[in-house]
Amino acid sequence: MSRNIETVNTYLDGFRKNDHEQILSCLTDDIRWTVFGGFQLTGKEAYDKNIDGAPVFIDPPELEVVRMVEQDDVVMAELNGVAKYAAGGEMRMSMAEVFVMRDGKIAERRAWVIELKENDFR
Repeated sequence: MSRNIETVNTYLDGFRKNDHEQILSCLTDDIRWTVFGGFQLTGKEAYDKNIDGAPVFIDPPELEVVRMVEQDDVVMAELNGVAKYAAGGEMRMSMAEVFVMRDGKIAERRAWVIELKENDFR
């Protein structure tokens, strides 16, 4: 397993545990996080404030890696996930994530999150 994939796995494990320190240790100081259709932010401080998803979501999400591929300094992951709403209920989702790496750390995270309301594809 490459150093980049190890970093992404450590990062995802930190998200599953809501371990801010573990997550932030995987990022460059100038990290850029884009959730298309949602938001974009830059820097570890802004990233740290948005890890939990509060006030909309509670608890860490459930994340399952479907597949992960790497080319040069880019790791791409397909994920399935479940996040619990603070108001009750949960959101099931399918995600595509692009991690642009620099020196073994995540310098950019680009995410496409699709809510699944009916089944595994709708």
